[in-house]
Amino acid sequence: MNIENTQSQMRKGVLEYCILSIIRRNEAYPGDIVDEMKGAGLQMLEGTLYPLLNRLKNGGFLSYRWVESTSGPPRKYFRLTEKGERFYVLLESTWNELTSGVEVLTAEK
Repeated sequence: MNIENTQSQMRKGVLEYCILSIIRRNEAYPGDIVDEMKGAGLQMLEGTLYPLLNRLKNGGFLSYRWVESTSGPPRKYFRLTEKGERFYVLLESTWNELTSGVEVLTAEK
């Protein structure tokens, strides 16, 4: 079994939840999302983030606005929609159930 593949699959499973958690606190620019993920020890490339943001936007979970930048082209800032907020609450509940169950199963007896 390839440990790198297993690790990658585990990370992919929580990416949406982590990204939505960041955006839920405040609208976010993709570069800032990547930086925050890296700061938390979760490596993410922009090539992974942009397709995920587009999928969430196309699903009605995110919206965005353009903000002019003094150091380059306008930037797209994402925020949760009402549908995205409801989706986040469901993901949060699922995450809490998963982490609780995993903690029970992995605790030393």
